[in-house]
Amino acid sequence: MRLGTIYILGRLYVKNLTASTKEPSVPAAPTAFSPVNVSSVYVTDAAAAIVKSSTAEKLVAIGAACSHQLAQRGVHLALTYSSNLISINELVTELQSRYAENKLHISTHKVDVGSADQIENLFQEIDTQHGQRPDILISNAGYGKRITNIWDIPLEEFDYMLNVNLRASFVLVKGVVEHMMAQRWGRIVFMSSIAAYGGGINGCHYAASKGGLMGMMKNLSTRLAEYNISVNDVAPAMIGDTGMVPNASAIQDTVATIPLGRLGTPEETANVVMMLVTTGYMTGQSLVLSGGLK
Repeated sequence: MRLGTIYILGRLYVKNLTASTKEPSVPAAPTAFSPVNVSSVYVTDAAAAIVKSSTAEKLVAIGAACSHQLAQRGVHLALTYSSNLISINELVTELQSRYAENKLHISTHKVDVGSADQIENLFQEIDTQHGQRPDILISNAGYGKRITNIWDIPLEEFDYMLNVNLRASFVLVKGVVEHMMAQRWGRIVFMSSIAAYGGGINGCHYAASKGGLMGMMKNLSTRLAEYNISVNDVAPAMIGDTGMVPNASAIQDTVATIPLGRLGTPEETANVVMMLVTTGYMTGQSLVLSGGLK
């Protein structure tokens, strides 16, 4: 199934930051995200954060949780969705109501992240509606059709999996990185998976897509650090209240193998994302969120 992210959104980006928190080595660039006049999120950008979405509820739940935490901090959002307009509109209404004092600017964008042309159109819409590219990119959209055995995986399925889970993030980074370099500040967070380490309950095609995402993250982190741009990923496993794992009763045998004895939550995943967005000294790291599951 296609994973949705926000709720169904995509990325988020924040615009201006206060000048009170600056890095000694980069005088003009704030280290923490202290949004003042933040611009937008797809789901993942804080000073220009974007939160990205697809159709499945897993990313939708995680994306929505990220959006709430960003909105609470005054980050303007650029949210994407694949098809569920009702869900994203409900999310926007909830965010505007709950955080009304922040006077948020929230835009929504229908995007199939498997299409590079649609991603380019997304950025043109963000340019028009927010006046700048995202300062923070949270690439949360994904695809996760579960086919365990390699002999059952069609070549077309392998190609599509890598297109959505890996190439889309490549295209998204290309769309924001020049803006981040010019202002010498940026945050990029990929939503990976424990499958990147060879684990998980999906097939090798999913593991390959997430492993490639982690490799791209580590490479980018070394090349973008001089511009005060951090690049990290969150690698969750067995997150409940999502389309892939609705509740513990749906996978009782698997839950029994988790040392903590329960599923993770979208809010816990968002906590890790926010830590990465607000901690400029951390880069090149893949943070496994698995309840102790190997």
